[in-house]
Amino acid sequence: MSPARTASRRRRALVAGACAAVGVLLSGCTGGVSAPSGSKNEINYALPANFTPNWIVPIGTPGHLNTNNSSISQVMWEPLIAYDGSSGEIGWNKDNSLATQAKFAADNKSVTITLGDRHWSDGEPVTSRDVEFWFNLVRANKKSWASYSPGKAPDVWTSFKTLDDRHFTLDFDRAYNRQWMLANELSMIRPMPQHVWDKTGDSGTVSDLDRTPAGAKKVWTYLIDAGKKISRYASDPLWKTVSGPYRLKSFATSGRVELIENEKYDGGGAAHVKQINLLSFTTVAAEENALRAGTVDYGYIRASDLGIKKSFTDLGYHVERWSGWAVTYMPYNFNNPEMGAVFRQLYARQAIQMSVDQKTLSEVLYNGTAVPTHGPVPQGQPSAFLSDEQKAEPYPFSNSRARRLLTDHGWSERDGTMVCTSPGTGQGHCGEGVEKGTEFRMRVLSQSGSTETDNMMSALQSSFEKTGIDFEIKTAPVNSVLSQTGQCEEDDPACKWQLSFFGSAGSWYFPAYPSGDALFASGGGSNFGNYSNPEVDELIDRTTTSSSSDAMLAYSKALAEDLPVIWLPEPDYQVSVIRDGLGGFAQDSLANFHPAMWAWTE
Repeated sequence: MSPARTASRRRRALVAGACAAVGVLLSGCTGGVSAPSGSKNEINYALPANFTPNWIVPIGTPGHLNTNNSSISQVMWEPLIAYDGSSGEIGWNKDNSLATQAKFAADNKSVTITLGDRHWSDGEPVTSRDVEFWFNLVRANKKSWASYSPGKAPDVWTSFKTLDDRHFTLDFDRAYNRQWMLANELSMIRPMPQHVWDKTGDSGTVSDLDRTPAGAKKVWTYLIDAGKKISRYASDPLWKTVSGPYRLKSFATSGRVELIENEKYDGGGAAHVKQINLLSFTTVAAEENALRAGTVDYGYIRASDLGIKKSFTDLGYHVERWSGWAVTYMPYNFNNPEMGAVFRQLYARQAIQMSVDQKTLSEVLYNGTAVPTHGPVPQGQPSAFLSDEQKAEPYPFSNSRARRLLTDHGWSERDGTMVCTSPGTGQGHCGEGVEKGTEFRMRVLSQSGSTETDNMMSALQSSFEKTGIDFEIKTAPVNSVLSQTGQCEEDDPACKWQLSFFGSAGSWYFPAYPSGDALFASGGGSNFGNYSNPEVDELIDRTTTSSSSDAMLAYSKALAEDLPVIWLPEPDYQVSVIRDGLGGFAQDSLANFHPAMWAWTE
């Protein structure tokens, strides 16, 4: 989406590859030239259009959280517990995890973790101390950690107890749902090489600085500052000690990233191919040209190009849909000084949602590669988390009913745009805080680089116009959109944004357990628009503490009805075009990519 952006957890979200290598002019290329593909020692992978990698540190900070950044980082520093769908179903991937076992106490108030017999690339063992190092840094700097939501990790962990080099216990502040704790919280832990990183400067001495809050803050500052120096990634000794199947060979500020096999890797998920080249493009058209030129092994096409699928299969590729465990939406900025008061009116959000023809957008604009989203639980795959109310679409598309909602609440049309003519509260009035003369004018900052996104925004603009809502569209690269979509107060200059869209491949990819604590809980790390509903907070809390399936169903129903965001069609993560002979993996529905699993089978 990740957004990054501003804040929180795993988001979503492109290197040039082939510009002149085969005499084909590719507009929009960046990052240099790649040799024509064909080497069985390398794989050329196309990153999403208009995405430039900008982070490898295994601690996410606002503006840097994106699933692609995360995938690059995780292949070098493996998670304590890797959850993914790369085996074809979402679960614990023990081959690429540093932990081998998680044993919960009978009262669900603690867990004891067993580490595998693993080593860093410099030969030092991976120990409980490396996990404690991450724990201490995140605990002391949680408000600067993009994945932080008040009341969640690390707040839920009251103590870290080292039992020995390969065993430790985390105590919780209360009993929790085991599935949520394992898939959503423990999976965020990223053991880091304490014996190399526990210092405050390049020439500093490594010690136990992290064990005091003041020391942990200084170490954090050092690591995050080093993470901002992208041009030094490949040369900085700091980033050479890794635990994963790959290490960094090069990382260009223009977007090209080269990963090379970590020959010291001793885990279960070793690399099958020596080098991975991650290629970035400014447009899908440029990436498709690279596919035709044969300089991309694993790329993608637009959903609208499925009709010309044969033109790629004739070149020696196969085409596969990559579906995601995600929802797509535009967040409202409830604190925007111009429109925040309007967005806080449920009837207004209902009118907006009724103006979105998700069925037609999914079938026509996305060529059948998207599914409507009506609430906070992914709807592209069957699950026990989805309520009947969310499935049923509480607010079906109807411009006429949307107009009636507005006119019934004190709005009148003037020159094609609804205007509040009856301010105040109560029946027939615009609602608290909406001043007389307020025009229903919304503007969105939308992710550029996607034809589907551009077309969807145009379709929404036309539909909103029929309801009497003015809809202004501005575009920017995804990293820019995310950086400008931050939590803010009304008097904050950064609060100018009203709506934001960064979901050309899905706005939010969930962990295995699709709780919305980061997204929709008051103060949640990725609750960009400051949505707040005490009743929803209680429901979200239940999803993390109760083992009952009813908790998720009640949460699904509530947010399908209360509309914290504008729900939009959830597209496939991408329509992949993969060179024949490249296999050995399933496409992860959590939107991560896993280079170590890729293999030439022919």
